[in-house]
Amino acid sequence: MARVREAIKPYPKAALFELAEEGFSSVFQQLVACIISIRTLDEVTVTTARRLFEIARTPAEVSGLEIAKIDQLIRPCTFHEPKARTIRELATTAVEHYGGVLPCDAEVLSGLRGVGPKCANLVLGIACGQARIAVDIHVHRVTNRWGYVQTRTPEQTMSALESVLPKHYWVEINRLLVPFGKHICTGRLPHCSTCPVLEMCRQVGVGKHL
Repeated sequence: MARVREAIKPYPKAALFELAEEGFSSVFQQLVACIISIRTLDEVTVTTARRLFEIARTPAEVSGLEIAKIDQLIRPCTFHEPKARTIRELATTAVEHYGGVLPCDAEVLSGLRGVGPKCANLVLGIACGQARIAVDIHVHRVTNRWGYVQTRTPEQTMSALESVLPKHYWVEINRLLVPFGKHICTGRLPHCSTCPVLEMCRQVGVGKHL
């Protein structure tokens, strides 16, 4: 982990962690950013979330916007139209059922429309300080390529990591492996020759590499 931390220093941070450092760290803001991030590049996610939060940062403010306005603000992200409806519904639910403050409760967050395990765990980890593992394509690919887990799906990877990964790394693994997977241990042609953890990697499934 220390080697990976050092290796990713030149690269942009994972989107939700970057936004949290900028002060967008509430449960609601992190959930909205995670919804925006689905099938969307991190650099687009960050700028899009900032654009929305410049106009409305709280559930009360977002619920006061028309869906069309939200859609206009988040248009650069993928699937912006359904995401706008989901974000508006999320804001309204927060206001009407939780006094405008979404709780740090896994059951509540997972029960919200549009919030899957990855987003729920990311938010609980970043906004609430809970030990949760959020598995996206990078965490799934890299940990399997290392041979640290042997799984077929992100959901299986999450369960496997919960069994073997020390708990103090549970939140950090996403923060580290997103940029590591994007820039070093890439999907195609991973940079094995300059990888800082090559000697510990089993290179599972790696054919050609740089």
